[in-house]
Amino acid sequence: MADATLVIRGGSVVGPEGVRRLDVAINGSAIVELADSIDPPSGATVLNASGCLVGPGLVDLHTHLRQPGREEAETVESGARAAALGGYTAVVAMPNTDPAIDSAGVARDVLALGRDALADVAVAGAITVGRAGTALAPMGELAALGVQLFTDDGAGVQDGALMRRALDYAKGLGVTLAQHCEDECLAAGGAMHEGCWSSRLGLPGIPAAAEELMVARDIQLVRLTGAPVHFLHLSTAGSVELVRRAKAEGLPVTAEAAPHHMLLTHAEVAGYDPVFKVNPPLRTDDDVAAVVAGLCDGTIDAIATDHAPHAPECKDVPFDQAPPGMLGLQTALPIAWEVLSPALSPERIFALMSVQPATIARLRVTDNRVAGHSAQGGPLEVGATANVCVFDPTSSTVVDPARLASRSRNTPYAGRTFTGAVRHTVRRGEPVVIDAVAQR
Repeated sequence: MADATLVIRGGSVVGPEGVRRLDVAINGSAIVELADSIDPPSGATVLNASGCLVGPGLVDLHTHLRQPGREEAETVESGARAAALGGYTAVVAMPNTDPAIDSAGVARDVLALGRDALADVAVAGAITVGRAGTALAPMGELAALGVQLFTDDGAGVQDGALMRRALDYAKGLGVTLAQHCEDECLAAGGAMHEGCWSSRLGLPGIPAAAEELMVARDIQLVRLTGAPVHFLHLSTAGSVELVRRAKAEGLPVTAEAAPHHMLLTHAEVAGYDPVFKVNPPLRTDDDVAAVVAGLCDGTIDAIATDHAPHAPECKDVPFDQAPPGMLGLQTALPIAWEVLSPALSPERIFALMSVQPATIARLRVTDNRVAGHSAQGGPLEVGATANVCVFDPTSSTVVDPARLASRSRNTPYAGRTFTGAVRHTVRRGEPVVIDAVAQR
């Protein structure tokens, strides 16, 4: 392999058909050979992947990078660094920035900030101007720039007629609307899940029905318009069942779940620690079980981090006054592995975190309109763009907030240890993380 500039040796490649022991040779940004054993040419960089799974780079559908407007919490650079350390080669930046990503001008600014980042940065555009829920944003202008997902994340579109209009418009443009499902009237004033723990703690609750009513409404709107909808961060058993039935009917709906809704319950709030405040809130054991079941049976298509950094002073307030959100990029794959590997194969887990998110975000093929992002979501084959995550399932990840790459520290997993750790990340043929250390 005289032309190889990078060789990943000793690992097992995760592909659609299963796991196979193969070395991977890369030249420039492309994979040039997969073989049982590859002798690296002189001068090539060699990454040791002994005992590791070598899969397509992870893709996050749901990352809050905070820039512009909240740079004290996160920037595109720091968020992308956290992503790379977590095995991600691409993220989709949510539009609830200040100003919101509701115009081509703001979208271009964010894309420009991502050009030199350690992970590809795509953007989601807002559905409504300023995410205010009253007038449609110029989706055509954003779609012409290459924006494929639109959402008012942080708020659901409350006006059903406006959402119908947005879906009709989106269908004509060939883009997808992603909905934060929450009925604001039912959720008003709530700080955590409405249930036994909110009663014990004396905190106002958000009922599961607040999410489920909007999921049901938007499924009806999909049925009416024929336009696709992606449901963000599903958290209740009722929501999972609604999506399951919609898929059985053949409706064009997809859904994601966040790692914290696969693992944590509302009992975590017992100590009133605002680090456990998130929206949608942590739910019951039955809801967690339903989310995991939905991931295992294909009802839920993707794991998305909902990485939501907040500066320490914002979280250092009483629980009901704190903003919702928690970090997620550097812990997502170890959590997914620990929760799902007893039931799912490596190829299914990588599909949930790479192939399927890339498909939903339409990042599977290179689109020259979008700030030069590269094809994402594998499979790892000769000629493919070398976006690679090397994961060691026999190692462990110990969560130390002070060592996270984010500008914020609001992880709910401080001091916890998870099975598995990201060893290397290769983005467009460049090893941006080697032995769990970012390279620039």
